[in-house]
Amino acid sequence: MTTQTVKSNLNETTLGTPDPYIITYDKIKEPPQNLTGIFQHLGPGFVLSAAIVGSGELIATTALGARAGFITFWIIILSCLVKVTLQLEWGKHAIHTGETTMTALNTLPGGKLKKVSWGIWLWLFIQVFKFLQMGGIVGGVAIILNMVAPAINIPVWAVMITLITSFLVFKGYYRVIEKFSLWMMVFFTISTLASVYFLQFTQFRISWPELQQGLTLGLPPDMVMVAIAAFGITGVGGDEIMYYNYWCIEKGYAAFTGPKQATVEWEKRARGWIKIMYYDAFLAMVVYTVVTAAFYLLGAAVLHRQGLVPEGYNVIEILSDMYTQTLGSWAEIIFMIGAFMALYSTLFTAAASFTRTFTDAFGQIGWIDFYHYPTRKRFISILAWVFPLAWCALFIFIKLPVSMILIGGFMTSILLLLVVVAAIHFRYRRLPAALKPSLFYDFAFWLSAGTIVALGLYGIIQVIKG
Repeated sequence: MTTQTVKSNLNETTLGTPDPYIITYDKIKEPPQNLTGIFQHLGPGFVLSAAIVGSGELIATTALGARAGFITFWIIILSCLVKVTLQLEWGKHAIHTGETTMTALNTLPGGKLKKVSWGIWLWLFIQVFKFLQMGGIVGGVAIILNMVAPAINIPVWAVMITLITSFLVFKGYYRVIEKFSLWMMVFFTISTLASVYFLQFTQFRISWPELQQGLTLGLPPDMVMVAIAAFGITGVGGDEIMYYNYWCIEKGYAAFTGPKQATVEWEKRARGWIKIMYYDAFLAMVVYTVVTAAFYLLGAAVLHRQGLVPEGYNVIEILSDMYTQTLGSWAEIIFMIGAFMALYSTLFTAAASFTRTFTDAFGQIGWIDFYHYPTRKRFISILAWVFPLAWCALFIFIKLPVSMILIGGFMTSILLLLVVVAAIHFRYRRLPAALKPSLFYDFAFWLSAGTIVALGLYGIIQVIKG
């Protein structure tokens, strides 16, 4: 019996549930071949979509549309489509190695400080700014609740929703998060698409020449920073790509594949579960691309034409114009429910994801034993309270949710550079020859990597010049 198996048995006896992060032979499962079985094993993409269809789509995307009009529509579409191969590479790495995000980052070539890779230290630095983004999301949720119940002021709502979120993450498990994320995503997707449809029957209808203008590769000089921030935060961002590993592992893809072996059976299982992950990732991409495009068009058609740019405490009131101007005043309540679910889904899934990534990082630094199940659960539970309260404090102090979210979005573009470097390492240094992908996949992979690097470096240059 291996050490990992002994540890797994101890952890499962202690907590009564299997530890998905310990890969043992007794968890091996053949991948499903029929549609029913495939759909039953989808899920990580639902969690990812819930995180994506929130601050980026509702606030950053519509803010860009409100400021620039249709002219930067292309960058939103590009943002959603171009990153998915990087997500696939990270998910594939999690499945065939069973490594968590921070364990994988710690294998990157280059300098180390106290036996910890430069990649982890860079990630920790960027998280300082990501806390601002999460503070902006807390603020957005609080503003919505204040509009529904103005007797309670915004800071009090922020504290209340933070405590509720902390409790849910403290008590939550993967399946609860997955189902909650799915229903929130479905509701807001339907309501947003309905708003775009009815837009065509109002004075704000979108013409074909406007769409053509939006798909022409142009970028006004004064829109560069906002566009790069939107590129970083819309679609699957650097954070979501890193989170995806945890949800793939907790869904069981790595455990079902089993410990790595140089056998035909292991290769077949690995390819099978990677294929399931591909279905999961592409389905998520379709959802968040459609919703993101819809939000941008609403912002460009309704807000830009009226000269309305969302910011400060009035951000949600301005955004609600996108629904009331297309569906009528009665639709404000639909928007409020949808906006709450979109932002809260991001807050909820991000809180669940942050607790895992930081606990993992602390394990790599040597502060805890991440692979000791009770210790990991305890630290995740502690951080479930610490992080949301810190985000809430930042919002109450700064009070600029849109700016906070856009700052986080810009830093996500920088984080994507790290994601690219790691993905290249996974593809060419860690991937077994037996799992080598097709030439088309490699072409898409390098197209994604090249686009992200070019935009990331351009953004850094603009900051230096400014």
